[in-house]
Amino acid sequence: MKVNTQSVNFNADQKLLDFIQKRMDKLDTFYDKIIKSDVYLKVENTSDKENKIFEARVSVPGDSFVVKKQCKSFEEGADIAIASLERQLKKRKEKLRSYS
Repeated sequence: MKVNTQSVNFNADQKLLDFIQKRMDKLDTFYDKIIKSDVYLKVENTSDKENKIFEARVSVPGDSFVVKKQCKSFEEGADIAIASLERQLKKRKEKLRSYS
C-alpha cells in the first residue's frame, strides 16, 4: 500500500518513515480494499511533553477513516492510531459481510 507521509514543522528521518510504512502495510491483512492512506506528522510548539501529533486518513471504497493521536513520540502515536484503524476496518468488513 502506498502511504503518503507529510511532516509539518520538522523533517522526518527515513527510519521513522519506514516504521510508519511497515505498520500501515499491516492494515492490508485486515481489509484488502484500501485505496490510499495519508499520514500527517505534526509537532506543536508547546512545553508539554506530548507535543507530537500522528494523524492518519485511510480511504476505502465509499468511506474514509481518520484517526488522530497526540503522544510523546511518533512511534507510540502510530501504534495506538493504527490499532484503532485495525478495529475500524475489521468492524467495516464484518458489516459488509453481514449484508451479503
